[in-house]
Amino acid sequence: MKHQNAYTLVELIVVVAIVGAFAFIAVPRLQFGAVHQKAANGVARKLVTDLRRSRSMALRDAASNTQGYQVVMTGSSPYTGYDIKNLDTSSVVDSFSFAPNVTVTCSGYTHFDFGPLGNLKSGSGTEITVSANGKTFTLTITSATGHVLCTTS
Repeated sequence: MKHQNAYTLVELIVVVAIVGAFAFIAVPRLQFGAVHQKAANGVARKLVTDLRRSRSMALRDAASNTQGYQVVMTGSSPYTGYDIKNLDTSSVVDSFSFAPNVTVTCSGYTHFDFGPLGNLKSGSGTEITVSANGKTFTLTITSATGHVLCTTS
């Protein structure tokens, strides 16, 4: 009797066809929503960081910059990104663009101006909502202190 050391071409084709059928069934059922939720989490964290950064720069530069710093949303609602601006020189310090699958909206004003004492100046927004695929983050800025709080729902 001859000993078989390899697979035939027909056996390989059958195995590839079975694996392909499983992949065809399984791929549409994968939860890609979790990836979009992670993107919303990343955008919310970046926004919190940059709001706190703007407040920190306003406090740091209070002696030379009496106007402070501003985070202003770009585009129309839902927004496409934001800029950090020096209100004294009107120059853009930094910019950020949101992922296309993440929705960012503001209730009220679309700019967040931090004065030299670190507080929000009058006429500034106090709330930002970041959402994607059922995951929502609400960023709330306390006007008197400039404190930024992120809650999830």
